[in-house]
Amino acid sequence: MSNPVLAEVTRGDLVESRHTGAVAVVDGDGRVVFSVGDIDSPVFPRSAVKAFQALPLIETGAADRFSFGASELALALSSHNGERRHVDTARSMLAAAGLNEGCLECGAQWPSSPKDQATLHRMGAPAGRVHNNCSGKHSGFLCAAVAMGVDPKGYVKADHPLMREVIAAGEAMTGAPHAADLSGTDGCSIPTFAVPLKAIAHGFARFVTGTGLSATRKAACDRLRAAAAAEPFQVAGTGRFCTRAMEILGARAFVKTGAEGVFTAALPETGLGVAIKIDDGAARASEVAVAALLVDILGIDGGDPVGERMRALVRPQIRNWAGERCGEVRPSDGYAAALSATAW
Repeated sequence: MSNPVLAEVTRGDLVESRHTGAVAVVDGDGRVVFSVGDIDSPVFPRSAVKAFQALPLIETGAADRFSFGASELALALSSHNGERRHVDTARSMLAAAGLNEGCLECGAQWPSSPKDQATLHRMGAPAGRVHNNCSGKHSGFLCAAVAMGVDPKGYVKADHPLMREVIAAGEAMTGAPHAADLSGTDGCSIPTFAVPLKAIAHGFARFVTGTGLSATRKAACDRLRAAAAAEPFQVAGTGRFCTRAMEILGARAFVKTGAEGVFTAALPETGLGVAIKIDDGAARASEVAVAALLVDILGIDGGDPVGERMRALVRPQIRNWAGERCGEVRPSDGYAAALSATAW
């Protein structure tokens, strides 16, 4: 099945690039209420399912044992910039469990912003594991392992007791087997499993509705969503789409990016879960695709302040080094028409 164009990139009045992809919107019962493209083939959700991977942090009792609040929980599901607050929070989480950043097995990574990179250069300090965009998630893993009473070493391996809990949470939320023959290694060294896009969307519908979940798991999902809404900076950071969208929408939408053009969302008002995959892996396209969908599903009026701010996410401008506007990234006409024709 050939996926349609979801986003276009313009220069002047011409379309310079096009991004194809697929979109699934599913309700808590698993009913597909909107789809574009192939939503049945397995895809790697990557960091877009960090909310599911953070469930054991709460369910093992670690979050309460170490008195973690919204800031720590939001960081545990983040793909952060490695800014000072992100790094300090990860270190604090580890210290609460009697650990340090040397216990992290996610690999070292430079912070995202040149400013933060320059700070480390001035200090003569190398990029560390704690600067890795996944260090919050891994700090949560380590804390959960301590709460479970197991040796944290090797927690990134599929057969570690902690990782077995993480994998089981992903299977339970999506309803899709996490099979060895459809697995790979993520950028931060943990296993990642390819599952159908519609199953990922169903998982996020359940994340927001609690359909089919135990009372304990529903409470954990609610707690993670509330943390992200309260601390959107911790989920990503300065200038990032996830942070900007949740700053604008608050608790109306949980959104999370993943590598290679994956994006997910959960919408409490409608009880819907969303999963998007851009074929060529472009984040600029997945961001526009999810922004357009959020505006349509939530009925956001372009004339009010929220609409004005969301419009900047739906059609982000492209500027050159002199600050001149050169074009924009925008939803394709076909995708926009499909959205507007849907009764949510």
